[in-house]
Amino acid sequence: MNEIPLYWLFIVFVALIMMSAFFSSSETGLMSLNRYRLKHLAGKNHGGAMRAVALLKRPDKLITLILLGNNFINVLITQLATYIGYRLYGEAGIAIAAGLLTLILLLFAEVTPKTLAAANPEKIALPAAYVYQPLAQIFMPVVVVINWLAKLVQKLFLISDKNLDQDALNSEELRIAVHETSGLIPDSHRDMLLSILDLEKVTVDDIMVPRSEIIGIDLEDDWHETLKLITNLSYTRIPIFSGNIDNMVGTALMRRILPLILNGEFNPDSLVELTREGYFIPEGTPLTTQLINFRKNKRRIGFVVDEYGDIQGLVTIEDILEEIVGEFTTDPSALHQDFFQDVDGSFLIDGSTHVRDINRNLEILLPVEGPRTLNGLILEHMEFIPEAGTSLKINDYPIEIMQVKNNMVKTARISLSQEITEMQSGPD
Repeated sequence: MNEIPLYWLFIVFVALIMMSAFFSSSETGLMSLNRYRLKHLAGKNHGGAMRAVALLKRPDKLITLILLGNNFINVLITQLATYIGYRLYGEAGIAIAAGLLTLILLLFAEVTPKTLAAANPEKIALPAAYVYQPLAQIFMPVVVVINWLAKLVQKLFLISDKNLDQDALNSEELRIAVHETSGLIPDSHRDMLLSILDLEKVTVDDIMVPRSEIIGIDLEDDWHETLKLITNLSYTRIPIFSGNIDNMVGTALMRRILPLILNGEFNPDSLVELTREGYFIPEGTPLTTQLINFRKNKRRIGFVVDEYGDIQGLVTIEDILEEIVGEFTTDPSALHQDFFQDVDGSFLIDGSTHVRDINRNLEILLPVEGPRTLNGLILEHMEFIPEAGTSLKINDYPIEIMQVKNNMVKTARISLSQEITEMQSGPD
């Protein structure tokens, strides 16, 4: 071997370093690939992506193949560097070669190629997949044996060998992924995607119109009063009940009532004939489930009932859709009618307003676990029915009670400054 010129040995040495860099960079690149983009490219018949998907189905075999090649090349590099050092400086050259080789391998075969691959995984990994696919077939017997031995070692150390689906995302991971799309899709679209993810956590109880606020027609009322009520209603579907709201008959469409009124054919009997049987929803039903149920039953409105069958509120399909796209209004910047902004920047809010609506409209963080309305939240914190003028803080937001009626907080003022000069009563 002494007859081999040194420049040829250096050429082989450089070639081996490049091969080691290939194995190191391709390992990092393949493992750093975005699996969802990779599947997208494979779906478009991208050759490298299709091969990469096939290789990554068994990452254990792929890693074994890469390490087999990298370690084999590194052994050759070590032997060659030792020989070159001996040829140049004798026994002292062996030690010099070991020190220089460590630095060379770190810089040119490990750190630099892996850093570049991590920054540009597709540019490295997809071309490398063309190389690894035939290598995987050629060295399959060796890879299988090494994998089998590795599994034996894992069992000795009681390491689980479950093949978990690393591509699956839970809802929180998916939420983070959607947040990371900032700048890639419009903010309004991103907000809608996040709202859809939130639907599973929200129930019909959170968005329903409370029982006390349901406006409908009582069949036992005076007919002239009923006609007057109908002409003033702005709803397209009207609840119909008899005596009290728990004796719910169903709902009637305003578009079917108006022609009868115009033709002078509207009377209690015709109203009953127009009424469709009521649709009832168990309390606690998630919005995702109820949206599907509305579609399956071809309904747009339902009455929320408790375990005793008593009506607790009313929910429409529009209420659920508003949880996704926001309020249906001609002016997107306009707040709900339950909100009134005072000159000092504070907001006067109806006590029956849902806490989630307050948080969404005012962009604050009042607690949503527990009472669903502002009135319920205040009563829970104070543990007694307060008088008008009482102030308290909830999550550092100053709240002043403006009006109390029928044992309920009817109106409260919320300041967004998170400061209050005087606390008359009430716990934090």
